[in-house]
Amino acid sequence: MSVERRNFLSLLTIGLPATLGLSSAMAQDQEPKAPPPNSRAPVGKKGIPPQEDLDRWLTEKLANCVFSGSYSVTQGADEKSAVMEKYAISRVTKVNDTSWLFAAKWQIQGKEFPIAIPLTILWAGKTPVITLEEVTIPGLGTFSSRVLIHEDWYAGTWSHGKVGGHLWGRIEHPGKPAANEGDQKDK
Repeated sequence: MSVERRNFLSLLTIGLPATLGLSSAMAQDQEPKAPPPNSRAPVGKKGIPPQEDLDRWLTEKLANCVFSGSYSVTQGADEKSAVMEKYAISRVTKVNDTSWLFAAKWQIQGKEFPIAIPLTILWAGKTPVITLEEVTIPGLGTFSSRVLIHEDWYAGTWSHGKVGGHLWGRIEHPGKPAANEGDQKDK
């Protein structure tokens, strides 16, 4: 499978764990109970909840979720059609101020691989941004990305030399009804 056909997220999930030798056992089970950043939680400067509340919200948001969306590949003036992909995240654990350990499952060629990957998350106010800055993944190359999370959506960009693109989609929680599902009536 060529690098051009791999979504940025799949590059992350296979490359860094092998590089760092981490196991998913490092991630601890947590029972987060925090309101979303846009709720009536106590707020600090400029209407932003305390960092501890934001961290709990993100931990809960990404627990047992699936990033379900698409990615595009751009090289020079050529843009290839979007391709759909899914990535299951079982949990995330904060390691330090900006590092988070993602425990996930990656599927390729009918096989499923559990992985753990450390990623940097920076905050733009109350918006988390998954950040990768010129990280070399052995056998694949050097990559950068920015993927922001807003409510039940994610969107971002990725680059690998002269190749890059966009990624976007929904954050789904299988088996859990959507937030708006009960609000809609049959017409």
